[in-house]
Amino acid sequence: MKIRQIALVANDIALAKETLFTLLGIKEAHVDPKIISFGLQNVVMALGDTFLEVVSPVTKGTTAGRLIERRNGDGGYMVIVQVDDLVEERARLAETSIRIIWQTDSERAKAIHLHPKDVPGAIASLDQMVPPEAWYWAGTEWQQHRAQWVADICAAEIQSDDPSTTAEQWSLAYGHPVISRSGVPTLVLGTSEVRFVPLMDQRGPGLRSIDVNAIDLAAVLEAADQQKLPRQGNAINVCGITINVVENGCIC
Repeated sequence: MKIRQIALVANDIALAKETLFTLLGIKEAHVDPKIISFGLQNVVMALGDTFLEVVSPVTKGTTAGRLIERRNGDGGYMVIVQVDDLVEERARLAETSIRIIWQTDSERAKAIHLHPKDVPGAIASLDQMVPPEAWYWAGTEWQQHRAQWVADICAAEIQSDDPSTTAEQWSLAYGHPVISRSGVPTLVLGTSEVRFVPLMDQRGPGLRSIDVNAIDLAAVLEAADQQKLPRQGNAINVCGITINVVENGCIC
């Protein structure tokens, strides 16, 4: 079990795509035409064997569009965690109060999205692929189009009014215990983690940052500066979140 994909939401998907391509050293990415059924368009970028997606509403009344309105702009949207056996996970969730708001089931890919009122801060998803190394949400050719300067997504950080309670709900959702890392409630999911912190801005609860492992830190920082993206050290503000570029991973 680990974070396999993070989704962001943006008003201007073309601008977000151009900015992230330049920042992370990406030349090509996958676009899923089927996502129009949600009233959205998207682009899915491969960061090693993990993925950064940007979605943008093209019709009114979408969940993504309401999130943009509620949080006054672009930002974090989904945390998608790969599991080994979704049937087993569904049975476990059936013993909890957590509701499923969407699901899909095919021979190659299965997924369930959990109710954001039950698992607050972002839409939490549990996904299974056959075979496990595949990731069909990014198409079948993503291995040829990986980012040049970052290796993978290794953490997500969610801000809320009550980090401890939020962490416990995520723990219930994924069936893993919360631990404390320097006083921060943290859900460890294999080689990745989700951290839970107090509100750090005026935008309300939400997915505020992700950590990515660097292949070429200097190249990422140079690209950030060339685009005049706000940054504090290795923390770069882009598309309504902070991307923390780390060199040694986030699991000690």
